[in-house]
Amino acid sequence: MIFTPRIIVTVILIVFFSVLLQLAFFSQMPLLGSVANVVPVTIIALGLLGGAVPGAVSGFCAGLLIDSALGITPGVSSLSLMSAGYLAGRWREGYDIVSSLVPPLLTGALTAVAAATYAAIQLMLGVDAPVSLLVLREIAIQALLGMLLAIPTYPLIKRMLRSALVDDARPVRRKAPRGILGMAG
Repeated sequence: MIFTPRIIVTVILIVFFSVLLQLAFFSQMPLLGSVANVVPVTIIALGLLGGAVPGAVSGFCAGLLIDSALGITPGVSSLSLMSAGYLAGRWREGYDIVSSLVPPLLTGALTAVAAATYAAIQLMLGVDAPVSLLVLREIAIQALLGMLLAIPTYPLIKRMLRSALVDDARPVRRKAPRGILGMAG
């Protein structure tokens, strides 16, 4: 991804509005006994489109914004989202996205990684909550919902950042010189 001032502002707005949308809308709508989390889906999409560094930086910033807005321990969301964004970016740097199924499936898997990382960090910090196998159910539902949210989110973010994407540049069709075509007779 080529970062110009306009693209940097676009990425900042994408991250900010995904956090705002999560806190104001998705967190109020329970689905399958959990809530859909659009922030890791957005961060993973940014990582898949931009690479490891943009994925990690946007994940860290989104997590810090969430932690600040909710008043929870600073850094917990940042570390989990940063890891998901970084891993998505490493995938992009190592492999091509050859199928339209790759972004949703990878988003589901990395959403599970982000949820598991968040749960592990909370457990290490000594959160006062009973730990049970319901945590695994929550992680699985988060992965499923993340996979479903990636279906509209990834193409939308790709379209918003299309001018900055290096791989998405369409080849320019050139006309053959007249002299070459005229001699073939």
